[in-house]
Amino acid sequence: MRFLDLLRMSSSNLWKRKVRTILTVLGVVIGVASIVVMISLGLGLSKSLMEQYESYGSLTQITVYQSWNSDDEDKRLDDDLIKTINNIEHVTSVYPTMQVSAIAKYGSYQNYLNIRAMPLEAINDLGMEVGEGSLPSAEDEELKFFYGSEVLMDFYNSKTGDGYWSTGELPDIDLMNDPVFIIFDTDAYWSSQYNDPENPVKPPKKYLIPASGVEAESEEGWTQYGWYTVCDIDKLLPELRRIFKNRVIPGQPSTKTGKPYKEIFYSQIIVNVDEMDNVTAIQSQITDMGYQANSNAEWIQSEQQTMGYVQAVLGGIGAVSLFVAAIGITNTMMMSIYERTKEIGVMKVLGCDLRNIRSLFLLEAGFIGFIGGVIGLGLSYSISMVINKVASSASSYMDISSISHIPLWLAMLSLVFAVLVGMVAGFFPALRAMKLSPLAAIHTE
Repeated sequence: MRFLDLLRMSSSNLWKRKVRTILTVLGVVIGVASIVVMISLGLGLSKSLMEQYESYGSLTQITVYQSWNSDDEDKRLDDDLIKTINNIEHVTSVYPTMQVSAIAKYGSYQNYLNIRAMPLEAINDLGMEVGEGSLPSAEDEELKFFYGSEVLMDFYNSKTGDGYWSTGELPDIDLMNDPVFIIFDTDAYWSSQYNDPENPVKPPKKYLIPASGVEAESEEGWTQYGWYTVCDIDKLLPELRRIFKNRVIPGQPSTKTGKPYKEIFYSQIIVNVDEMDNVTAIQSQITDMGYQANSNAEWIQSEQQTMGYVQAVLGGIGAVSLFVAAIGITNTMMMSIYERTKEIGVMKVLGCDLRNIRSLFLLEAGFIGFIGGVIGLGLSYSISMVINKVASSASSYMDISSISHIPLWLAMLSLVFAVLVGMVAGFFPALRAMKLSPLAAIHTE
């Protein structure tokens, strides 16, 4: 018997018993919808957490610091260390970072700047959105600052002490066009402000550093690098050497005699890895070298393992409903065999292959699973949309719009699983149909 004939006969037999078929299909619909929605909740929560982690920083990035308990000069962050780390397998790039403090002044307003100096490639990788101007570029002939979106909030009136945090109003300063003076020698500045008449301190020189741009404000009101002032490290270092000629640059170590080193030591080193799976191993290598290394991968892997347990539990809860539906399919197929005993006997007497009889009942069970799977999948998408809509409207402080996520692989797997459950549930009834005695089946009323 051809497969198309078996397909037509199985669908026809199911249609003859519409009520029973619909009730059985309904059980599969509920089972498939339950397991898909439950798993989608676990996937959605995991996806939302990963997106949130990505907003805090790259998932394939390692930040290297000098160990807190190490005074060894050989364990400082220098160019030699950058070359060593860059030669490690799976490392794609290594960037030095310098943290420099300075005072910005405009009229009576001033601010304590947190300057983050990096290579141009690293600045572009930060993902800061430009609101005005542009990021520092290789075309700049002089040192330029790119201000974060929250830098202006920290300017305050040095005479009254009023600022954004006390008045709620931003100072009237245009960082792009107004002449903002920068004081790098902060120690000399504060000493000159509180001068000892017997040992007067000369105020340090102010420098007019132009702005290359200002970061765009975000809808959340903050950004990851909003408090930083970013600049090209290759432009800043010559300026610092010129300003602090023969003196120790603030933040840099000094020799035992108090003199500056000829080389520059960095505050941090940023290491980019090709894949997140390799981050932990490379981080361990750097730690074994005697440095402190941090990355998001440490706690992300732990969170992923926890979310895996959550998904398994949620999937197990949904699987209970599908198991009940499988029992319903088995019951339906057994009842169908009892009702069609004479039909089965006639088929055997006419010489129908036993495998065809088995295939007929397996196809009927598979049909029930497939129809229930399709309808259940459609119901799952509807429930998922409702959950996401309710969650999105209920949360005003974080993005959880995808708390339920049904990827394509889950949709396809649910259909295949529903068909397999149906065929497995119909396997034993199909075997019973094969073992029926033809003569006994014909004489059955």
